[in-house]
Amino acid sequence: MKKKKENIDYALYLCTDRGLMSTDTVEEAVRQAALGGVTMVQLREKDCSAKEFYETALCVKKITDQFQIPLIINDRVDIALAVGADGVHVGQSDLPASEARRLLGPDKIVGVSARNVEQAKKAAADGADYLGVGAMFATGTKQDAKVTSREELCRIRAAVELPIVAIGGIKKDNILQLEGTGINGVAVVSAIIAAPDIKAAATELAERVKELREQ
Repeated sequence: MKKKKENIDYALYLCTDRGLMSTDTVEEAVRQAALGGVTMVQLREKDCSAKEFYETALCVKKITDQFQIPLIINDRVDIALAVGADGVHVGQSDLPASEARRLLGPDKIVGVSARNVEQAKKAAADGADYLGVGAMFATGTKQDAKVTSREELCRIRAAVELPIVAIGGIKKDNILQLEGTGINGVAVVSAIIAAPDIKAAATELAERVKELREQ
């Protein structure tokens, strides 16, 4: 049984990137990360056909189902519906969260990227289940990402009750800088997916997140 929405653990949220991964396949990267303790997976496929995205999502979903962790599809509501994923994540230039919610219904997860209080409040009003806030640090994954200050993160935390996942340039060496911000978890790309040993990298980050949340 998958976890109900209110019981989801946002602690260590993996975003895939086939251009960075150290394994031969996305599926193997996700399996190793799940073994290491990631609690959610977002499948992000920017540079492949809809058919390939769909087929990859089907394979990845078998793994996330096995580990009983939610599978989130980046941007593509159609792919999420087609494979029975747990939800979608949309950015500010993607399909509006309100439309994603209408299409997916009340039981699926809708995550929204936000970098300021205004965007966070709108996401909450539009029916989002959680926010991805950042980029918290400079990141090579999204070259155009603007850095969100710690102060703005704290303002967002005070403004909305939704779970918050910090994202952007987060690594084992800087994660504890987010102490005291009230976040519910961190989203990581290269610090896990590009590591020579994905399972070990995920395990170490999971321990750091635990430490962060216990502060």
